[in-house]
Amino acid sequence: MKLSMIAWLTGIALLAGFSGKNLQAQPAISNASGSTPTTKQSATYNESQFPTYVEKLKARALSEGINQQTIDQAFANVYFLSRVIDSDKNQLEKKITLDDYLQQVLPNWKVERARQMYQANKTKLNRASKRSGVPASYIVALWGMESSFGKRQGKEDIISALATLAFEGRREAFFTQQLIAALQILQQGHISVDQFTGSWAGAMGQCQFMPTSFLKYGLDGNGDGRIDIWNNLDDVFASTANYLATEGWNANESWGLEVKVTKGLTDEVIGLEDAKAKTVAEWQKQGIVLSHKVAGNQRAWIIQPDDAQGRTFMVFNNFRTIMHWNRSTYFAISIGTLADKVVQN
Repeated sequence: MKLSMIAWLTGIALLAGFSGKNLQAQPAISNASGSTPTTKQSATYNESQFPTYVEKLKARALSEGINQQTIDQAFANVYFLSRVIDSDKNQLEKKITLDDYLQQVLPNWKVERARQMYQANKTKLNRASKRSGVPASYIVALWGMESSFGKRQGKEDIISALATLAFEGRREAFFTQQLIAALQILQQGHISVDQFTGSWAGAMGQCQFMPTSFLKYGLDGNGDGRIDIWNNLDDVFASTANYLATEGWNANESWGLEVKVTKGLTDEVIGLEDAKAKTVAEWQKQGIVLSHKVAGNQRAWIIQPDDAQGRTFMVFNNFRTIMHWNRSTYFAISIGTLADKVVQN
């Protein structure tokens, strides 16, 4: 992630399942877990103490209802992963523009691939869409951004990665919570220990859910009794759609659109806070020009991700729902943009 901007941006797609990256510049990496862990400013650790710490984690897991068999299997080959700490500490805080970001994360090949995957998996996608009310194009967009349609899921051992990050200490409470959730996933039989892999931060599968997100939003899409977001597309699509539906997706609206501003807008009216919402008609009276017709009574917000010198967007409730997944306006715009392009003629 620290080698180049391109590598960093590629990593963003893999890490959207992890919250609390503490990036102040766009695009912020937040997550599908919806929580923000407390971050200590510094932490010191002695790697030789890791085995002792693992024993504490085992005791904690036992106290929280994880059975001994699951604990024994999960920790049988646990190991200290120094590279996940390096990754956590070396996240770039480089400021880029929205155009820079979209150019990197939405190249033409990805748009074409998204269209191909949309057509190739229409039956499964439509099943998930019908159940949730979330259009198939958004499911494909998240699938493509998170794991490049399943090709980039991460290869780290989940238990080792989470135990290491908890041990390092800066986000101990958060990663311990994720570790307990990961053990619950194993105990419930959704995945075997030897297949339990993901990103360095613990994000898993083709939709890159953190363990707590898996437990909250994961769905068995094909009725086999397991939730397999690593290999089973029915489960991947059902879980992705369920996340958005649970967080408030409105099937009667889109995500938003780029608009033109003909009158000056003050900073006080721009943003996603509840109090800054107006109807589309009210925004039009304030000089907002739409590229296509939208119901005048629809609730909307105006955002300028790069301030007044950049693009201006009118966004709707679904945009804010996407931002529950990843609290970056850049990310949410990329999802909406890709979803639109997937179904464009």
